[in-house]
Amino acid sequence: MRNKLFITIISIAVLLFLFSPGIINAEQKSSSSNNLHYCSYVIDGDTIIVIIDGKKEKVRLIGVDTPEKDGPYTEEEPFSREASAFTKKIAEGKQVRLEYDWQKRDKYGRLLAYVYLEDGTFLNAELIKQGYGTAFRKFTFKYRDDFIRYEREARGSKKGLWRKE
Repeated sequence: MRNKLFITIISIAVLLFLFSPGIINAEQKSSSSNNLHYCSYVIDGDTIIVIIDGKKEKVRLIGVDTPEKDGPYTEEEPFSREASAFTKKIAEGKQVRLEYDWQKRDKYGRLLAYVYLEDGTFLNAELIKQGYGTAFRKFTFKYRDDFIRYEREARGSKKGLWRKE
C-alpha cells in the first residue's frame, strides 16, 4: 500500500514539474535563442526566411516597421526597396540568432523575433537607427522605448527615409 502511494506521489510530482509554465517557457526560449540559424532569403525590410531544424520559417522582426513592397495586398511605399536591400545586404546568407518576446507567432503564423547577426548586430534596432524603418507603437515589447529613441535620433540626423523630410 505504501509503495503505491509513494509511486503515485512521485508520478504526480514529475508530471507537475514537466508541465509547469516555467519549464515550458524556458524550453521555448532556449529552443532557438542560443542557436544560430541560416537566413536564406529576405522577403522585405522587416520579414526574412530562416532555416530552423531543416524547415523554412518566415520571421517577422519585432518592433520595427519598414515601408511595404508592392504585393497582392499592398502598394509599394517610398523607400521600401532601400529597406529591403539593407536587410538583404546585412542578413541574407548569414547566420542569425533569434530572441522571442511574449508572443512567439503572429496571426499569420510567422515567428516574431528579435534578430541578431553572428557578429552581434541587432538587426531590428539597426534598421531603425539607419532610418530604414520606424518603431512600432501599437503594442508593447521589450525594446520599445529604445526603438522609439533610435527612430527619433535617425529622424534628427535625417538618415534613410527621413532624408526627404
